[in-house]
Amino acid sequence: MAAAEDNRQTDRHPATSPYVIRDPEAFARNIARAIEQGGRAIAAYLKPHEEGKPADLIAEATTEVIKTLAKIGEYWTSDPARMMEAQTRLLASYFAIWQEAMARTAGASLPFGMSPLAATPDRRFSDPEWSENPMFSALKQLYLATTRWAEELVDRAEGVDDMTRHKARFYLRQINNALSPTNFVLTNPEVLKLTAETSGENLVKGMRMLAEDVESGKGVLTPRQSDTSAFELGRNLATTPGKVIFRDAVCEVIQYKQTTDTVFKRPLLIVPPWINKFYVLDLTPEKSLIHWLVDQGHTVFVISWVNPDERHADKGFEAYMTEGILEAIGAVEKATGVSKINVAGYCVGGTLLAITVAQMAASGDDRVASLTLLTAQLDFEDAGDLKVFAGADQIATMEAEMKQTGYLEGSKMATAFNLLRSNDLIWPYVVNDYLKGKEPLPFDLLYWNADATRMPAANHSFYLRNCYLENNLSRGRMKIAGERVDLARITIPVYNLATREDHIAPAKSVFTGSRFLGGPVRYVLSGSGHIAGVVNPPARRKYQYWTGSDPKGRYEDWLKQATEHRGSWWVDWQNWLEGLDGRRVKKKRRPGGGKLKPLGDAPGEYVKVRG
Repeated sequence: MAAAEDNRQTDRHPATSPYVIRDPEAFARNIARAIEQGGRAIAAYLKPHEEGKPADLIAEATTEVIKTLAKIGEYWTSDPARMMEAQTRLLASYFAIWQEAMARTAGASLPFGMSPLAATPDRRFSDPEWSENPMFSALKQLYLATTRWAEELVDRAEGVDDMTRHKARFYLRQINNALSPTNFVLTNPEVLKLTAETSGENLVKGMRMLAEDVESGKGVLTPRQSDTSAFELGRNLATTPGKVIFRDAVCEVIQYKQTTDTVFKRPLLIVPPWINKFYVLDLTPEKSLIHWLVDQGHTVFVISWVNPDERHADKGFEAYMTEGILEAIGAVEKATGVSKINVAGYCVGGTLLAITVAQMAASGDDRVASLTLLTAQLDFEDAGDLKVFAGADQIATMEAEMKQTGYLEGSKMATAFNLLRSNDLIWPYVVNDYLKGKEPLPFDLLYWNADATRMPAANHSFYLRNCYLENNLSRGRMKIAGERVDLARITIPVYNLATREDHIAPAKSVFTGSRFLGGPVRYVLSGSGHIAGVVNPPARRKYQYWTGSDPKGRYEDWLKQATEHRGSWWVDWQNWLEGLDGRRVKKKRRPGGGKLKPLGDAPGEYVKVRG
């Protein structure tokens, strides 16, 4: 009787574990549906390969990854004693983790994470189960111990050249990030609990989104990072009022509407990168650098580059200089009647702008009064992780592919940039989208990040070979239209901004580039990274910036002596520009100035063409 009563009590109080499936029948149906959607995703991935058009950047890099890591492996396997020592270190850490797990399972009151690795802050392991559950705690520590051990193998491998070691670190980081237990259903406590709670409905939704993303990417998977339906250019992004006043085969030029009674005499032309779209500088009004500059009294012009197709295959650096920047400078002069202007270039837009200004100086063209470079590299010796994608063999492979189409697909550039910060820009969205089955929230910056552009073949090949592969610009070997580019000819004042956590244009690389310029350089270091460090409105009171002496000597020495300022570098730049020429004029500068007929409203037509 007592046993029967106990059974009845158990029936009335089912298991309360968050990992127990509540409805097994619904779970079985949902798993079948998830498998079906997974098959659809696989079919979408294989389709371009079956048509003879392999499109997966990661697949193309597999040979290079294996070849690079094999060089590290050769060092350790060539000496049995050395290999035994490395294995012993790993097994010792495993044993310590196992001992801790067993003790905690038995109820021992031990502090979590006897291993120092467990205390390392890591957003991937924020769920309490990673610290409170002995199994997940051990799993986390085993993963961290293994990845740390593998990284040490790369760092301690002797006789390996710096570039091979750099590439090995990068490839290993991608492998380690991909193999995190947070990225798999059965080893992620959050996903397991959600799967039990919804009887697997999250996996059905996730696999459906996976299939949709692979199909929309034509075989290339780029996880959705933002709710794209929440944004529209001209409605809630890129809304600063203005007009397109010039258009040719490579760019549009936009002039923005004046908002102040007086304006600075010198207009300002901004040259953004063509690798991304210009509206990163004109997101929502409260984040818009363009809007802020207009409100300070600047007459602002910006180049909006074309999203190229096969018709632009032969448009190289020279075309982007002559048909882009030089035509834009001419349009600014016609629209304002002013022959001396300020120019600013962002990222590769700044690299090309510096080249253009140097060539203008060589020909006696003095229309540029000051040059601002925003996270733009002139020397590529310490160019960071993007050099991993710019080896001679990789460039040759890329050129062969571009020869077929006339351009590089925008998705491939987007994937390369996302890999630089895969733990921020790839894997959190894999987990959220495909394992949790949740639609991403609207985020303007991530919407822009996913709005990729194509690269014209001639332009991209020239850039990769002359800058990343051969570093010809700073070495004085780059030629444009048969003329050697000499950065020392730039003797006008230069404002050179770097960002401290930049993965694309490292702060040290930007600092080094300053020494090749022939005039006074104000080097400023902003907090955060390549995007957030630039798009940092004063009203948000976020991040900081550093100023110091002239950018000479070692970057590390400059940083030690630099002065930190709270707030945005925008204010410092504004003061610098005004210090060069603060004259204002009481004049209404209408877009086009009556000499150039407006061709349409900002943000124009080119920016709306999807990659």
